[in-house]
Amino acid sequence: MLVRQYEMPWRPAYEAYAAATWLLATAFFATVGVLGHLPHRLALPLALCCFVWGIFRGAQALRTLVLRASLGGRGVQTITTTELARWCQQPDQVFLGFGFDWRPAHAQRLYELAKVDFRQFTVSPRLLAWLGYDSHPQPDAEIGLPYIHGVEPKEVPLHRPLQNFEGGTLLVGTTQSGKGVALANLITQAVRRGDVVIVIDPKNSRRLKRVTQRACEDWRAPDTFLEFHPAFPETGVRLDFTFNWQKPTEIASRIQSIMPPDTAGAFSAFGWDAVNVVVQGLIELEERPNLVKLTKYIEGGIEPVLEGTLRRHYERSLGANWRELPEMKKLLHDAHRGNLKRPSEAASADLLAFVAYYEHHVAQSQRNKVLDAQVRTFRHNREHYQKITANLLPVLSMLTSGDLGPSLSPDPFDADDTRPIMNFEKIERAGHVLYMCLDSLPDPSVATAIGALALADLAARAGMRYNLGGYRRISLFVDEVSNVINQPLIEILNKGAEGGIFTTCAMQTLADLAKRLGSEDAARMALGNLNNLIALRSKDRPTQDFVVETFGKTAIHTVRVSLSSGADAHLGDFSSSYSTQLTESFEEMVPADVLGKLPNLQYFASVSGGRIIKGRFPILDPDASPPTAAPRLASRPALTSSQVP
Repeated sequence: MLVRQYEMPWRPAYEAYAAATWLLATAFFATVGVLGHLPHRLALPLALCCFVWGIFRGAQALRTLVLRASLGGRGVQTITTTELARWCQQPDQVFLGFGFDWRPAHAQRLYELAKVDFRQFTVSPRLLAWLGYDSHPQPDAEIGLPYIHGVEPKEVPLHRPLQNFEGGTLLVGTTQSGKGVALANLITQAVRRGDVVIVIDPKNSRRLKRVTQRACEDWRAPDTFLEFHPAFPETGVRLDFTFNWQKPTEIASRIQSIMPPDTAGAFSAFGWDAVNVVVQGLIELEERPNLVKLTKYIEGGIEPVLEGTLRRHYERSLGANWRELPEMKKLLHDAHRGNLKRPSEAASADLLAFVAYYEHHVAQSQRNKVLDAQVRTFRHNREHYQKITANLLPVLSMLTSGDLGPSLSPDPFDADDTRPIMNFEKIERAGHVLYMCLDSLPDPSVATAIGALALADLAARAGMRYNLGGYRRISLFVDEVSNVINQPLIEILNKGAEGGIFTTCAMQTLADLAKRLGSEDAARMALGNLNNLIALRSKDRPTQDFVVETFGKTAIHTVRVSLSSGADAHLGDFSSSYSTQLTESFEEMVPADVLGKLPNLQYFASVSGGRIIKGRFPILDPDASPPTAAPRLASRPALTSSQVP
């Protein structure tokens, strides 16, 4: 039974010789039958039998030759947006390029090719074209080995149901292996489906941004595309990452998520408390918190917020003439004469009196936690306070310095700044496409902080969507995920599917992610939240091992040949033996070293719960054809939670 399952196509097509012999026999019996040298009743059946066997053997030979001809692989293919639309007619399907399902037979062929020089068995690709196959062999100048895709001569358009991708998708590949092209294809389809699309690109790929713009020109309203770039703030929008929240503590948690980690967690906890105190005070004063205000009152002191909050508290609890109370008048007099201890230079005499009155004359039942926290911060030793917030202030300074201040903390009353003010709720409700460039090459620290804060805000928005119900589907694409990954992104990967967020992350190596998260175990834990894996060329061995572990193993057959001979001392005594053994062992479905030999844009993928496919992405040229006359899906209604696949 094992012999029937085993095949070795990388050899001369011996079946062609057998086919030629059978066809010659057909001609012989037909001739002798016609000449009368053999009775017709015997010659005709013999000729027919030989002809059938000749055709059968010829088909076997042709199959071997077709397999050998396909070793030329497939060259890089460029398509227009119009051509891509032909392959994306069904919005509930995701187009993954061209390829085939990877089966054990393909793995067997690949293992056999490792034993031979594939160039010895190549056949002209014209044979494929003559037989009706779409033959565009890979040029020798292109990167990678062509035979990896050539183990199957027939490829088809690859489609998988959209609902299979709600659990997240990981794109992994080394530099220039095709991650940007893969993202371009997936982003274009998301725009065409009518999704809310958010692209986080740390390095500002011009091609990827142009593809996203072209998709909006083809299938969405003219003002759908939004851009954010820290180095060119005048050309983009202003983003407010502290606008959406249900509880004030969410803002502090957002800021905490972008702080550098500390071993004991004490500095992170102090930073969270410092932000929360300011946020609660601003809300008491009916002011909307933003990054500039948080930086101002954490770095410069809580005094202005505390003074305003105490004034409001006294007006509500003591009445309009609260300053005329005897105890208050005495404290004000002492404060102005310098009789009250001043904890900081920023504290005014009035504030000293207000705080002293709150501490000594306000009953415990009339106090509130917001004021208690502010007074505690006010009384805290200023030098020690600066030390415990040392991790927080650099992050806030990065996000508020220069042009980033008005870009990330927009002032709606600034008449001179006409840039749109956006937040993730507005982007979602209007169905926008946001392309966020982080400019990580010249300024990696600020890029990391912006990306992490954006993901923290989006995670909070996902929680609101989860709590409130109705929403539109969001397609989130994060390139170079190791630059921006944080706990909120892991939460999005873990629970975002319930909130209608379909996430696609791209990275180069597992080591990059491990360095960002602190260990390889933490990196693997984060990646475990992504249900689908698309692996392009990868040179890093730990990354290759992670990929092939995902693909699993299959049975590989191996033929072992043994030949022995010997002679005895007596003349004529000679012995020999020849044996063939077919063994079966479980090996990786895709050998790890093969991942390092993949041509550009070609990949192995595990999708839909373990379905292995071998495919290739075409390059999408956004300027090859004019945009369509009218958008098609711009007016698509919002999806409810029950309608999202």
